[in-house]
Amino acid sequence: MNSSFIKSDKPAYLLYDKDLKAISYENMLKELTQADILLFGELHDNSLNHWLELQVTKDLFQAKKDKLILGAEMFEADNQTVVDEYLKSFITAKQFETEAKVWQNYQTDYKPLLDFAQQNKLKFVATNIPRRYASMVSKGGLEALNQLSDDAKKNIAPLPIEADLTLPAYAEMMKMGGMHGSGGMTISAENITKAQVIKDATMANFILKNYEMEHTFLHYNGSYHSNNFEGIVWHLKKKSPKLKIVTINTIQAQDITQPAEKEKNTANFIFVIPDDMTKSY
Repeated sequence: MNSSFIKSDKPAYLLYDKDLKAISYENMLKELTQADILLFGELHDNSLNHWLELQVTKDLFQAKKDKLILGAEMFEADNQTVVDEYLKSFITAKQFETEAKVWQNYQTDYKPLLDFAQQNKLKFVATNIPRRYASMVSKGGLEALNQLSDDAKKNIAPLPIEADLTLPAYAEMMKMGGMHGSGGMTISAENITKAQVIKDATMANFILKNYEMEHTFLHYNGSYHSNNFEGIVWHLKKKSPKLKIVTINTIQAQDITQPAEKEKNTANFIFVIPDDMTKSY
């Protein structure tokens, strides 16, 4: 661990490798440029997190030029047409925000990424399952998706979905138990977990469908979707085991020079932010 910082220093963040050894941004970037697929795991509400995502995107573009593909959990697959129309300037920013199901922090946190893709003519892939289909799974299990039309199924990973609920991240979610839905419906822990599985599988599906040889696909997602090389990573490796997949995990710490030992091996690179950093919502 890095103990070279003196008390008067106030670094806004520090970077570590998977063994929690401090690493420079420059050295991390060298490795990121070698990735086929880079999963940037974020904390959705963290302003500094989004700033670093933009810096990584800009610097990867400098290295890869048009061999960079972007994609995000924050945009749902059935909005790909609207995303493409915005990237080609067929529609205005206001029209895009009206038509797409943008998140509440879109303006501050994700618009800069989409605008960067637009300005530099980069592909930007909407990878997530439409939330209405994830909701179907949380209520009725993965079997509920069999009712969808062939056209609707184009927006999800191909069925049937392999769901290994013994994977630590999914097993942990199972332990959290069920919940009460609207109308007094009880939603089981198993179906809540399967809704997570279909999200991960769908994101992996659209990453692979849009990946091109000798490119880097940079994907923005919540850290829990790629931590411990599970989630999206597991589904990617099942389909394409030879691809070089690199992950970033974002965490908060009271003392960023001493990240918790439990964070070791959660990702290839660990981005540590002070726990009192500004939140975007």
